[in-house]
Amino acid sequence: MKTKYIGIATIAIAMTAMLTSCNEDFLDKDPTTKIDGAAFWKTDADTKLGLAGVYRRLQSGFYGQGKLWLDAYSDNALDRHSYYGFGDLTRGIVNSTNVTSTFYTIPYAGISGCNFFLDNIDKSPTVDAKKTVYGAEVRFIRTMFYFDLVQAFGGVVLYQTEPATVEDAKIAKSSKEDVLKFIHRELDFAIANLPDEAYNGHAVKASAQALKTKVYLFQQNWSAAADLAKQIISGGKFQIYQGGYQNLFLTATQQNNPEIIFSTKYLAPNNPQGGEGVLVEIGWYGSIAPYQNLVDAYEMKNGKRINEAGSGYVAANPYENRDPRLKMTIKVPTEKYINPNGQEFKESDPLLTGYVQKKYLDFSKLPFDRTKTPLTDQNIVHTRYADVLLMYAEAKNEVSGPDASIYKALNEIRERKGVEMPKVDETIYNTKEKLRDFILHERRIELALEGHRYYDLKRRNLMESTLAPLKNPGGAPLKFGEKNNVLPFAQSELDRNKNLVQNEDYN
Repeated sequence: MKTKYIGIATIAIAMTAMLTSCNEDFLDKDPTTKIDGAAFWKTDADTKLGLAGVYRRLQSGFYGQGKLWLDAYSDNALDRHSYYGFGDLTRGIVNSTNVTSTFYTIPYAGISGCNFFLDNIDKSPTVDAKKTVYGAEVRFIRTMFYFDLVQAFGGVVLYQTEPATVEDAKIAKSSKEDVLKFIHRELDFAIANLPDEAYNGHAVKASAQALKTKVYLFQQNWSAAADLAKQIISGGKFQIYQGGYQNLFLTATQQNNPEIIFSTKYLAPNNPQGGEGVLVEIGWYGSIAPYQNLVDAYEMKNGKRINEAGSGYVAANPYENRDPRLKMTIKVPTEKYINPNGQEFKESDPLLTGYVQKKYLDFSKLPFDRTKTPLTDQNIVHTRYADVLLMYAEAKNEVSGPDASIYKALNEIRERKGVEMPKVDETIYNTKEKLRDFILHERRIELALEGHRYYDLKRRNLMESTLAPLKNPGGAPLKFGEKNNVLPFAQSELDRNKNLVQNEDYN
């Protein structure tokens, strides 16, 4: 990692050279204007370009459209083309040579960009008040990278500034506890200094509050998580979007959406999603293939599970009268996509599980093929208000068990216009244990195929028991060993940095 890390410091300016516009909405602009690196940090416009370069880091790996593939390292879906090697990982084949570098190198590239900005912003003539806000945005983004590293690896190498030399970068990892302390300190700064307003493409106070809530959940600090999520709820700046659940994931209806709290932004045609984009990779190739297990988890429209007495489930007609989020998230075998010429659209490859992800697909751009790559600019949503409500419900239930505020939070999500599922049955889900199961189930359904399931199961220590009953389409059982709660560092990273010690059980 070290030679890569040092090189990134010099890339930060090159990244800004691909970005544009110094207007207040510069993150929404296509990257067309180049700047002279020698003149960098000389104007407020340069500082804004530097900030845009930091945001641009979020367009890579599991911060861009790759985030959706994280559900394939869970019981939700199959990474059918093994873009990230999850086919091996879900069969318990986890070692220092086969874990995708995306878990490690992309966050560190982002951290380097953040450190470059923070190390140099004082050179800018930007007024101090703006510098403080810009710094808070960058510190928030840096904590996103570090938190994902902690969730994946536990303790990691902590760089608070850019190393001056390759040798300076070759240091030992910090403990998980120390990295988490750093994360909390940085998020506290962000919360204190980011604007307390609706999300507009830049991180806001609630963006940092929501991330800190998630960190508290990871640490099982239930009381702190509940209190912080409650602050977002009470702030009144966000709400459940009533314009269609599926429209949360389409470009036109993501703009100024009252539910979105933070996202990675794109803009066609010059700044579309990386790779070939979701319209090709998911829509045409069918790369994310949901498991039957996920399909079966969706309730009937009356709120009962398909195996419950009185549910009305009919095996011969399995997709009717179900939670509407099923067909808004997954293409089922009875569904056809129709091209503008009236012909049926067909995915390029057979669907190995019989299903394909539907969430994030823009059907106004059918047929999906490679010509749609430069047009694919759906923003990837990291945090939305429904997630905050679910985090509040989970944490509050652990603190004091069922109460009216928890049911209200869950019902807000279930009663969304166009979803309109029944309220939580308080006569059934009336104990902490029963309600806990319901909340985790609701979290799975509401956030399905958005990239949350892997980390949700790990923090609850549920990966092993959840994967155990499942098999992949080839008949191989899914496995997850306790040691896999932390991933191994790549052998190439250990070779570069002799002070980096491999995680326990991978030696």
